[in-house]
Amino acid sequence: MIKRLIPVFFLGLLALLSCEPTNPFNTGPAYDVEGNLKIDSTKIVAYLDTAKIDSLYRIHDPSGVVVIVQEEGVGTRPTFNTVVYTDYTGSLMEDGSVFDTSIETVARENNIYVEGRKYNAFSFIIGSSGVIQGWDIAFRRLRPGSKAVLIIPSPYGYRNQSNSDRIPPNSVLIFDVDFLGID
Repeated sequence: MIKRLIPVFFLGLLALLSCEPTNPFNTGPAYDVEGNLKIDSTKIVAYLDTAKIDSLYRIHDPSGVVVIVQEEGVGTRPTFNTVVYTDYTGSLMEDGSVFDTSIETVARENNIYVEGRKYNAFSFIIGSSGVIQGWDIAFRRLRPGSKAVLIIPSPYGYRNQSNSDRIPPNSVLIFDVDFLGID
């Protein structure tokens, strides 16, 4: 008799859990990549029309990421699983406020210095999901030794997440990068 009740018990438990209003699999509406890219593209075009950024050339990647090369590097561009070393300063396109940097003096100047943090060159592996997707896209277009400005639309940055109190959801990000080298 008890053996017959065990499957009934598990079926009842499964039915009860599937009806729970706080279903952990209900993550809300899907993120609208295309819609946000369209919005960000308009903002980026307007920004580029007025921004005074010296450059050798600009790369408009089909993804929507813009790479403004200020100094050309030499050597091979990084590919999947390449370790990249860079210094960077990240700011919001909307108001220019700096939200992160690998350079201590820049952190101090912008009141974002964190005591105990090591301000060294940042390293990451291309394609490892260790950085925002926009960096993977942009750094594949640069050679070691390049200095560039990366403009990252929100779908390739932090999307609609509140990543920190310094980066609002759906922010277009700008990174000044000094591509130091690869391994």
